[in-house]
Amino acid sequence: MVLEKIQSPADLKGLSAAELHQLTDEVRSVLLTKVSQHGGHNGPNLGVVEMTVALHYVFNSPTDKLIFDVSHQSYIHKMLTGRRQAFTDSQHYDDVSGYTNPKESEHDLFTVGHTSTSLSLASGVAKARDLKKDSYNVVALIGDGSLSGGLAYEGLNAIATAKRNTIVIVNDNEQSIAPNPKGGIYTALHSLRQSKGKTQDNFFKALGYDYYYLEEGNDLDSLIALFQEVKDSDHPVLLHIHTVKGKGFRPAEINREAFHAGGPFSLETGEYSSSAGSRASYSSITTDFIMDKIKQDPTVVALNAGTPMLLFNPEQRRTVGEQFVDVGIAEEQAATMATGLAQNGAKPIWAVYSTFLQRTYDQLSHDMALNNQAGTVLVYLASVYGMNDESHLGFFDIPFLAHIPNFVYLAPTNKEEHLAMLDWAIEQTDHPVAIRVPVGPLKESGEPDTTDYSHLNKNQVTQKGSQVALFGLGNFYSLAEEIAEKLAAEHGIAATLVNPKFITGLDKELLDSLETDHKLVVALEDGILEGGYGQMIASYLGSKNLKVQNYGIAKVYHDRYDTEELLAENGLTAVNIVQQILTALNI
Repeated sequence: MVLEKIQSPADLKGLSAAELHQLTDEVRSVLLTKVSQHGGHNGPNLGVVEMTVALHYVFNSPTDKLIFDVSHQSYIHKMLTGRRQAFTDSQHYDDVSGYTNPKESEHDLFTVGHTSTSLSLASGVAKARDLKKDSYNVVALIGDGSLSGGLAYEGLNAIATAKRNTIVIVNDNEQSIAPNPKGGIYTALHSLRQSKGKTQDNFFKALGYDYYYLEEGNDLDSLIALFQEVKDSDHPVLLHIHTVKGKGFRPAEINREAFHAGGPFSLETGEYSSSAGSRASYSSITTDFIMDKIKQDPTVVALNAGTPMLLFNPEQRRTVGEQFVDVGIAEEQAATMATGLAQNGAKPIWAVYSTFLQRTYDQLSHDMALNNQAGTVLVYLASVYGMNDESHLGFFDIPFLAHIPNFVYLAPTNKEEHLAMLDWAIEQTDHPVAIRVPVGPLKESGEPDTTDYSHLNKNQVTQKGSQVALFGLGNFYSLAEEIAEKLAAEHGIAATLVNPKFITGLDKELLDSLETDHKLVVALEDGILEGGYGQMIASYLGSKNLKVQNYGIAKVYHDRYDTEELLAENGLTAVNIVQQILTALNI
């Protein structure tokens, strides 16, 4: 087995052409075995097997700098840079991240999990190289889908104006996560593919790049020849390489959206081993509700930025038609477009993963909130129970979103609250509204939520007690319930239990009233402590005769954590919190 001989990219240099081809077969087989058993980004990595082998055969990492965009296509890179065991031995599958990570290897320059960054990163790396009078290649990979992000254009421009060695590889597989939309940059890429790179309307040449096109982007020999030709260039070079996403696994080639990422799945049938079935979830009820709104109201429009499956499957997208817009991997465009839609009388609903919402702070603040336009933002996986790679954490949302003026941020605890909040957010015209979509199994109260959410920042007291008041925000309301039950059953303390519902403001009337018959306020939030909801409460109560305990997550880039272990490390267990309450009450 050739792969067993590869400890570093230097080991590729002495391989024969036949051995290199055998290596590509072996790494594709190893990749399929792991992702079918463990899950992961399958399609993006299957499509760049030959490209990655060729890159490491021609270039000299880590002297030459390879920078991966998003880096969910870096699995083969990891196999060839000393991390083979994490792909060949199931006992070590979790030894490495699914993204590049400098803590793992000197061959990884950056921890990268968000898109459209590689070109800007490369422009900085190349500039520093030139200032230091060093000499090596800087190679930046970016996918065609990632070119929809605004930062990609800034990076393209910066590299072109520098006029020094930087090699840009556009990995064009005609697909982001979902199929690329028509028009714009995708029309330019299509024309280049159709003409085999010879069309006169060449966007990249117009920017000043030395442009090369390779139609057979999964042909190892052609890739090696192309990389050897441009290696050590003294000017910006752009390689437009046409590849097949999911190459080598027929189900992934046919259903490229489903095989962007996921798993485990059957290598025989290509079917995912899903345990969810057809059970209702917060995602499914949200989709159903929005589709119903769209049917009833032609001004309702759903927006997404490159992850359309978050809201609609392909058939549902066809059903809603023009009332769904996928702007590509461009969260800034989604936020500001929503602002424009709202200003002109439409009712925009933008669905976005919390980790990607971070990319659009200025648009949320300056465009949407400053103009006080009533867009609705659905924030998914904003939880310690969401994605757990350090590049994809979703629990930083409360401090940065809750303090933007004019914004209303809501935290439902069950199905009825979520749908009532969503209905109010869509129909009202006074504020931009974000909803922290609950994470976990669908919970139902069985009774409609009749709350008038236009009365901002009014909390719901679900149990009136004394001595201690428990504020359980959103996902952690169930933890507050558990603590209240333990206090009552084990210590005879009837606590006040509060469902805040609003993140962006305090129910000051309620907080003032607690001073009469309470000694302690406990705030529980599924997010980081610093700047969070609990600290808002603590700040307000600072001059009152009430103690405050805040529970949340430490401000750290927690990486591939076990959720229950992380909660315990941060004191977020009912047993610990009950003990801390008893200590504070001197019981």
